[in-house]
Amino acid sequence: MKFSAKQDIEAPLDFVWQEVIDFEHFERMAVRRGAEVERIDHLKRPEAGMAWRLRFAYKSKPRKVLLRIAELSPPNALDLDLDSPSVAGGVRLELLSLAPKRTRVLLVAETRPKTIAARLLIQSLRLVKGRTQRRLDGQMGKFAKMIEERWLESAG
Repeated sequence: MKFSAKQDIEAPLDFVWQEVIDFEHFERMAVRRGAEVERIDHLKRPEAGMAWRLRFAYKSKPRKVLLRIAELSPPNALDLDLDSPSVAGGVRLELLSLAPKRTRVLLVAETRPKTIAARLLIQSLRLVKGRTQRRLDGQMGKFAKMIEERWLESAG
């Protein structure tokens, strides 16, 4: 199943890129939401091969996911691979400079079931794809607003 979203952000491309690769910030966000996050690489800076082991509850069941940076092309693209016992997939994030202080973020996420139970879960998501898409769009909007606020703080 594939989802995509795009959002324009009132901040320069380089600033948005630095926010996108602030993985420590995303780790803290996941922990605040109840996930366990474990870095499983020894890389000093963001690059392909960086990886995390995540544990969290979804639909009242414990889930485990391995998240790995497959490709990093500063300041324009980030590819993440995800793997779990029941689902595999990936996320591609592309940044495009529209103006000196305006950046478009394109996100494409794809999941592939590995088990029958996961196939049923993804099928149920297809039935409510419109609602799931609206939630994704809302999260992208919050992400854009957070970056814009950080940009205004740093520029002010």
